[in-house]
Amino acid sequence: MSSVPESPGPGPRTEGAALPQPGAGTALAAQAPLTALRHLETGPRGLTEGEAEERLARHGENTPPAWHTPSLARRLVQRVREPFTAVLLLLGLVSAAIGSVGTALVILALVTVSCVLCAVGELRADRSVAGLRALVAGTVTVLRRRDTYAARPDERELPVADLVPGDVIRLGPGDLVPADVLLLSSTGLVVGQAQLTGESGPLGKCQASAGSGGTSTGDPGSAPPSGEPDTGTLFGEPHLCFQGSTVLSGGGRAVVLATGAETGLAAGHQHTRPRQSAFDRALHGTAWILVRFMLLTPPVVLAADAAVSGRGVAILPFAIAVAVSLTPEMLPVVVSAVLARGAASLAREREVIVRRLPALHDLGAMDVLCLDKTGTLTQDRPVLDRAVDTAGAPDAAVLRWAARNSLWTLQLAETPVADALDDALLHAATERYGLPCLEEEYEGVAVLPFDPVRRLSTAVLRASGRPGTHILVVKGAVEAVLERCVLAEPEREELRRSAARYAADGLRLLAVATAERPSRAGPHAYSSADEHGLSFRGLVALRDALAPAAPEVLRGLRDQGVGVRILTGDHPGTAARVCRELGLEPGAEGVLTADRIDGLGDRALAEAVGRVTVFARCTPRHKARVVAALRAAGHTTGFLGDGVNDLAALRSADVGLCPRDAVPTVRESADVVLGEPSFAAVEPAVTAGRHSSVTLTSYLRVALSSNLGNAVAMLAAALLFPFVPMLPAQVLAQNLFFDAAQLAFAFDRREPAELRRPAALRPGELLRFITGFGLLNAAADLATFGVLAWTVAEAATEAGQGLFHAGWFTENLLTQAMVMVLLRSGRGIGRRRPAGPVQLAAAVLAVVGIVLPLTPLGPALGMVTALTAASYALLALVLALYGAALVAARRRGGRAAG
Repeated sequence: MSSVPESPGPGPRTEGAALPQPGAGTALAAQAPLTALRHLETGPRGLTEGEAEERLARHGENTPPAWHTPSLARRLVQRVREPFTAVLLLLGLVSAAIGSVGTALVILALVTVSCVLCAVGELRADRSVAGLRALVAGTVTVLRRRDTYAARPDERELPVADLVPGDVIRLGPGDLVPADVLLLSSTGLVVGQAQLTGESGPLGKCQASAGSGGTSTGDPGSAPPSGEPDTGTLFGEPHLCFQGSTVLSGGGRAVVLATGAETGLAAGHQHTRPRQSAFDRALHGTAWILVRFMLLTPPVVLAADAAVSGRGVAILPFAIAVAVSLTPEMLPVVVSAVLARGAASLAREREVIVRRLPALHDLGAMDVLCLDKTGTLTQDRPVLDRAVDTAGAPDAAVLRWAARNSLWTLQLAETPVADALDDALLHAATERYGLPCLEEEYEGVAVLPFDPVRRLSTAVLRASGRPGTHILVVKGAVEAVLERCVLAEPEREELRRSAARYAADGLRLLAVATAERPSRAGPHAYSSADEHGLSFRGLVALRDALAPAAPEVLRGLRDQGVGVRILTGDHPGTAARVCRELGLEPGAEGVLTADRIDGLGDRALAEAVGRVTVFARCTPRHKARVVAALRAAGHTTGFLGDGVNDLAALRSADVGLCPRDAVPTVRESADVVLGEPSFAAVEPAVTAGRHSSVTLTSYLRVALSSNLGNAVAMLAAALLFPFVPMLPAQVLAQNLFFDAAQLAFAFDRREPAELRRPAALRPGELLRFITGFGLLNAAADLATFGVLAWTVAEAATEAGQGLFHAGWFTENLLTQAMVMVLLRSGRGIGRRRPAGPVQLAAAVLAVVGIVLPLTPLGPALGMVTALTAASYALLALVLALYGAALVAARRRGGRAAG
């Protein structure tokens, strides 16, 4: 039934790549059918019941391997191994050992909350994805014999799970292929392998010859319906069908090569992510920088004190408190809360499942998105572009002849559903001329369905008022039809050149020809021998139908600063045409094909990917190389795929995305599973990721710059004064209040202007930021020390120390509140905005800093509140100058960033 479009250009189709880690059964694919049957210890009549039971016990059920998600306990252990978490636990143990039980308990509580938040969020996401898994098929027709002496096998309908290697099965229209099989016989068999290759085009299949070693013989046109020979790749082998494929038309008999975990569809279940994502690298890089500071702090404090005052081990609790103050204790909690809230919002509002919470940050940092065009930028169906005669002029009759072929092939072959090409022709003809116009003038008599050897289909029609004459309407690949037509060689060559021009423009071509024959009786009166001496009618050109939402989504991604790269196995002309229609420029170097990619080293490819938008004829290996090259060039890269052939690139990307209807192995390998419609969900997912990324970056800037300033100030005070500037209990209380206020970042709202460009967490930039603003904070603290030392009489006494502690406690919380407000924005400050959670939390923190020393809790913490009016006035001046310096420095940084 299926018609074969001409290939848009020479060369093998490479989209369908070798199966990932094929099982042992797939190795039999290269052998001749009889050899494969002997190897499997079976025959054309199938297995006996006893043999099948023994093999079922040996190989197990034919079901996809269970996807074992890590348990909650294992996820908690993984979180404890994170750098920050591990160091916090170490500091907690040291605190407990020296008697600072309160500090140890607080650290333990923070670690527990953060680990549980993150682990529970990821476990919930994995369970959501597990709910999307589907069985490959329900039942299958199997040939089984009762015993060895049974002459004929019985056809039985068995559950797919009971299938074993060596079973002989029957395939028919509408069936899902239940295992990896080798065809023993076939009639017009056409399958769809979109679930495996991501390509929607139908693929012709036929049995292997006895002596070919698994390769079809005869006409080299034993090619897929794209017209491109695909025998160079395993998915394209015409004699093999794979689990997860759909039988579109025709039927056949096949022997099972592999079941269960040995199938190509299941091979992708066993995997690990080969690289850290952008978020993992950034967070770990930042963590280890701070870890080094934290581990150095206690010995530095002890050494400095030994050189100045010689208090020895008595100052160790203070040294531990300084190290803890440098640590952003709330980092795991805030990170987990921000990412979990963003993931929950996407799941609730967009049906987007974030399986790995850090992937939300990677979405926000993503500046390049790689994707295939089929099913994403284009629909899974072609549409009519034009119908032309031999001279290239528009000719409606050509379309009508092609549609009649499709109509009567569909009806007489009793195919349950038309393939995409026939459906496109029928839709276009019906829309223009109406279905009665196709049915009334001619009546179908017989049909010769499409098969992959002939690469064409023929409908035999009877014309009204012309008894004794039948008309053969032949439709198929251009070359296959041309060689059966009566044409002069110059005319034939001119038609080939015309077809090549159309193909180079990205169009799929069908040739149409007719012939008159004396009428014959019976549906089997015609054969392929009649498909000669034809009159060439013209060409029908089809193009990929654009996905309705694709142009708008691409514009949105472009406005968000996300570049798009098209990685496809299609012909360069087809890919370039789609890009032009969508407003995407192929790039300065045009379309980069797989053979050119093979000629480039890794460094040269990393330079080229920045100048190229479209990569054509890509195998999975080429896709993975392009993604790796983009990452090597400094891009945070995402990949959107849905077929087994996308797994390598999916795992190479910083963040892997897939639609909800992707194959199970892809869904379980992806970081983000998109809802419906999948491509339209990318833009809101990126926006949610940017919100999380900007929020986390703001939090880290605020927390780390403030902590670094406090640590430097306390180290300086340990050298300047014979007493510690703040008691360990006061340090702990201050950290608790500041940490509690920072939880507001998990509920922060961001302005649209802050989300217009990728928001990556870059350790180098962050380190420069916190160093500059941390030293500014330390300068404010040192100025506070000067004010207190000048205004507090007898600072060396116990009462004077209490005044000193109260003054710095108040000033410290006020500066931290200012930092939360003034350093919250990613670029610049001073924009008027309604008070949000962070501003409200900063206000509460400031009130606590002023009021707490005046309450009974103040003396309990060792703070005395009897500062003079002059002290308060000078402290207010220090705060005002500090605020002005923050504003000036932040505005200067905003201009530099812009």
